[in-house]
Amino acid sequence: MLKSFIDVDEESHFPIQNLPYGIFRPKGKTAPRAGVAIGDWILDLSILDDKGYFNETGAGGKRVFSEPSLNAFMNLGPNVWAEVRTVLQDLLREDNPEIRDQADLRDSLFSRQSGVDMLMPVEIRDYTDFYASEQHATNVGTMFRGRENALMPNWKHLPVGYHGRASSIIVSGTEIKRPLGQRKTEGDQPEFGPSMRLDFELEMGLVIGHGNESGSRIPVEEAEEHIFGLVLVNDWSARDIQAWEYQPLGPFLSKSFATSISPWIVPMAALEPFRTAGPKQDPEPLPYLKGSGDQTFDIHLEAHLKIPGLSEPVVVTETNFRTLYWSMAQQIAHHTVNGCNLNAGDLLASGTISGDEKTSRGCMLERTWRGEEPLQLPNGEKRVWLEDGDELRLTGWCQADGYRVGFGQVNSRILPTQVEETKGGSRDAVLSEKG
Repeated sequence: MLKSFIDVDEESHFPIQNLPYGIFRPKGKTAPRAGVAIGDWILDLSILDDKGYFNETGAGGKRVFSEPSLNAFMNLGPNVWAEVRTVLQDLLREDNPEIRDQADLRDSLFSRQSGVDMLMPVEIRDYTDFYASEQHATNVGTMFRGRENALMPNWKHLPVGYHGRASSIIVSGTEIKRPLGQRKTEGDQPEFGPSMRLDFELEMGLVIGHGNESGSRIPVEEAEEHIFGLVLVNDWSARDIQAWEYQPLGPFLSKSFATSISPWIVPMAALEPFRTAGPKQDPEPLPYLKGSGDQTFDIHLEAHLKIPGLSEPVVVTETNFRTLYWSMAQQIAHHTVNGCNLNAGDLLASGTISGDEKTSRGCMLERTWRGEEPLQLPNGEKRVWLEDGDELRLTGWCQADGYRVGFGQVNSRILPTQVEETKGGSRDAVLSEKG
């Protein structure tokens, strides 16, 4: 088994087999730069680049690792990604003295993860959110339409999705404020105020590394070549705002206030040993969606809820990426079949990932079955929806013999919305600057 001279615990998400990419800023420095995670450390790619270690790759001389995002590197394409990964794994091997035995060089190259600020890894150009979990779609459909009509007639014929808001995608650790909007009431008239049914959605997202020209399409068998890597995604949802606004055009303000992603992008090469088959698709997809071979990955996923007054977070959900009905390749093929162009930095999220068991449901809407089955917490409290001060932590990893390839965490704490009296005497809700 490949090992690094950097000491890495067996349960670390970042062994030499992973080497995920991110953008970081060391404390006391202003310039962001690219790095890879290895154990508890970050290897500074900008310094390696300046010292010529990538000169024999397609990234040589382009200074892509000194950029404040990974977009320029991603645009170089899969052959260059593979070349850079080969250089990094060779330099980090336990039997390679190149960096291992040069103390000054080693000290300049490595920063502790605990001592840096992690930034957005990519400049998100566009954002699409899919609805790819059959269990999730069935559960939600059953709540609102009954078991016999749970899935809409089109659901098993195409990957359903909607166009999200790229500007409000935030990196892990960024706090969110409870959103405002129109909420559905029992009658036909809405009320305005802060969402009272705030929810999380446990998702994965793929980051497009290089795209396609407008008017062209990406065949399903070539789709994975366009994926730079995967991130964890928490697609926050205001269910009461969503219930009022979604007809006839779908989610809008109920989704666009925040979507959190993890700071590390796990490359496709690191996931390859965990490739597996997805669910059987019936009916058979149309030819442009019909892929071959194993098209998904065995990624264990968890959602943890940390509430004020509770010392340890509670595991709310345990599920797996492999349960998704529609694969990433099928999502890309469908997205581009009409000639839609994708670009480096585009984020395509899976939609909520749910399994067959109650404990594998990937959001509070499902987990509490629309509020009928509240979560019982160890301190005696109950949760139906998320409350102010709650923190959600999503994590995930692939497990091998002796190591795991993980995604780290995506976490965020919920801040309150303050309701104040306006000068005109009417009550209006405004975001509190104090949180």
